[in-house]
Amino acid sequence: MSEFNFFIAGVLVFLVALGWGYFLSILIISPQKKLEETLMLLSKDIIHELNIPLATIHANTSMLSKTLKDKKSIRRLKRIENASFRLEKLYRELVYTLHKEMHTIEKETFNIKPLIEERIRFFEEQHRNPFILTMNDYTILADKIGFEQVLDNIMSNAMKYSSKESPISLLLNNNILSIKDEGIGMSSSELLRIYERYFQVDTHKEGQGIGLALVHRYCENQNITIRITSEKGLGTEVFLNLEKIWE
Repeated sequence: MSEFNFFIAGVLVFLVALGWGYFLSILIISPQKKLEETLMLLSKDIIHELNIPLATIHANTSMLSKTLKDKKSIRRLKRIENASFRLEKLYRELVYTLHKEMHTIEKETFNIKPLIEERIRFFEEQHRNPFILTMNDYTILADKIGFEQVLDNIMSNAMKYSSKESPISLLLNNNILSIKDEGIGMSSSELLRIYERYFQVDTHKEGQGIGLALVHRYCENQNITIRITSEKGLGTEVFLNLEKIWE
């Protein structure tokens, strides 16, 4: 009997300790969770407000570009335009990251052709490289915002490492979307490091070198196979195999 009482007492002590542990964990975790929620809401508000000045900069630089005649002023305006495009790219990445942290991103079925056409129009506003698109309608099931970020990273890299007016081709064939440039290309040793965070082929180019690392992570998460071929001095081609997410 005494052994039974000892067992009951042990169970009661364990339950009391467990209850106190749970209570203390709530006291510790709740303020931290509340702080995280507050910071998330603050970040959301700040990111939303960033869109207003960005839109203003775009609108005014577009109007000024139609009236300026002085070459020096035009060059300066072009630098402002390029900076605003980079800011917009960062803005879109921040929005995507925020949605991921808030777990509000879901897979959806969508036609990638209108999305690609819209991103081409966005980049062609920079008046730098012509884009050639060859594809029919094609529907996939994926995280749409993330897929747009993938397109932006690959297309902006193609522009960054290509000379002005050099064409960039996008082709969809047999469930594979390819994006090809005629830029500086990469050596085999550089190609091996392409997915490393902060690695850049040309360190004189602007950017942090994290784009393709993010692209690679997205493709892994979304069941997309990515492959890159390149040759120094001839250009680079990125292949996205969409067969597993084709609808």
